[in-house]
This record gives sequence, C-alpha cells and structure tokens, in this order.
Amino acid sequence: MNPLRALILAAAGNNGIRRLVGTAPVSRDVVRRFVAGESTAEAVAATSALVDDGLTVTLDYLGEDTTDRELAEVTVQSYLELLDQLHSAGLSGSAEVSVKLSAVGQALDERLALDNASRICAAAEQCGTTVTLDMEDHTTTDSTLRVLGELRRSWPWVGAVLQAYLRRTLDDCRELAGAGSRVRLCKGAYKEPESVAYQAPHEVDLSYVRCANTLLQGDGYPMFATHDPRLVGIIDERARWHDRKPGTYEYQMLYGIRPEEQLRLAQAGETVRVYIPYGQEWYGYLMRRLAERPANTAFFLRALASKR
Repeated sequence: MNPLRALILAAAGNNGIRRLVGTAPVSRDVVRRFVAGESTAEAVAATSALVDDGLTVTLDYLGEDTTDRELAEVTVQSYLELLDQLHSAGLSGSAEVSVKLSAVGQALDERLALDNASRICAAAEQCGTTVTLDMEDHTTTDSTLRVLGELRRSWPWVGAVLQAYLRRTLDDCRELAGAGSRVRLCKGAYKEPESVAYQAPHEVDLSYVRCANTLLQGDGYPMFATHDPRLVGIIDERARWHDRKPGTYEYQMLYGIRPEEQLRLAQAGETVRVYIPYGQEWYGYLMRRLAERPANTAFFLRALASKR
C-alpha cells in the first residue's frame, strides 16, 4: 500500500485526530470548504445559495458500508427529511439527491437496499425531483446496476454512475446510453486492482473520453463529473461535434472545488450540478476521499490556496 494512503487511512480511524480536525480553526475552514455541514438545514442553506448563483445541486447524506439495519433506516429517514425540506424551500426543481446503496443496506441484503432506495425514489417523485445511485468499489458494480434496473421499472429517471477507470465501463456506457437514461461519468477514486481498472492516469483519461463519446452519441442525458480543465474542454468540443445543445447534458463538480469555474460554465449557458456532501460522517468522507487516491491530497491543498 502507498505509504501516504496508509497514513491517511490510519488518521481516518484515529478519534484524537478527528477531534483535532474538527476543532482547530484552520481545519474547520477546510471542512466547511468541502462539506456543507452536519444538519439538513445547513445542507438546504448551501443548496439555496448555489441555486441563487444559477447552479443545480445533488446532495449526498454522508455514510456508507452500513452493516446495521437501524443505521440504514436512519439514512433513509435523513433523505426523506431532506427531500421534504427541499420541497418546502422551493428547491426541488434544482436539487436532487445522490444515494450510496451501501448506506441503505446493500452489504446486508440487496433486496433491503432496493426497498430502501425505492422509498427514497417515491419521496423524490412526490417532491418533483430525482435520485442518482452513487457507484462504489468494483465489487458492488453488478449489484448496483441490478438495483438500478429494478428502480427504473417504476422511476425511469433514476440516474446511474459509471467510473471510467474500470475496464468494463465502455460496455456499460453502451448499455445505458438509451433514451431518457441519466448517466454520471466520473474517473473513479477507489483503489482497484489492475485486473479490473486502468492504473495509469493517461489510460483513465483516454477511457473517459471514449465513454463520453459513447454517451454523447446516445439518446440519454450524460452528466460529466470532472474538475480536469482539459477534459472539460474536450467534452465541450465533443458535445458540439455530436450536435448536443446545452441542457442536453451537464457538468458536475464537487462542492468547494473550482467554484469560479462552476460559475463560468453556468454563465456560459451550461448546466452545472454541484455535488454537496453533508452529515455527521464528514470526517470519514474527507479522509477516505484523500486516501482513495493520495494524489488528491495535493489537489485539496491547491483548492484551499486558490478558488480557481
């Protein structure tokens, strides 16, 4: 294991370091930059501010790898509360939710995860918004896509997430590029074996572009999750090549990362959706995101130094 990754993972499980990160003034600034807060009210307030700036939003109630039915139920109830508050605030037309199936019981029972995700989808439908299923490590890909297929029987607008670094993803893009299909394409951040995932950054980038072309030439609604300026430029060019007008696809970026670029794209007429994480599990989220790819550490530090 990469020594930096091992160090970050060790820090993720250290309660003393968590307290330090949570209480030190500089650390609190870091957390507030990348996490909207711990409460539903804070998440809704952050959403409102972004929507006022012409952006759209997807919200993730933090937590994953749940092996307790009661905790899975807490997650479901948190999403139901969030959806209700988004609707009450008049934000559900501009904000949806992202759900990790592992947070709603996937590790316990796939059927439980399906039932819990169905409850969230039904509430989203009532509130006039949508749901996207986050993708996790490759061992859950087939299960997540099975649940996606079942959910789409009732809610065809449920979004999928595909990770360009997986060798299988181009085929998955072809399968999911049909009419009405919402697909978020990201590079992927989990540490995966070479047998299932490209390892070299340039290979991942090439796969991302191949997958983007496949989604753009399809009849679905692609959602391109990237902060890479070069990829943003390529997507812009390929969208024009495929005669895609703004509004028939979108860009997605993380809360706190390149906010000026988010506004620039939105002001240019592009749909930009900001991924907002919130909840009490912010520490694990932040540390895992760094540990998934240690190079992210430098990326986050650069983001603190510059809003560009």
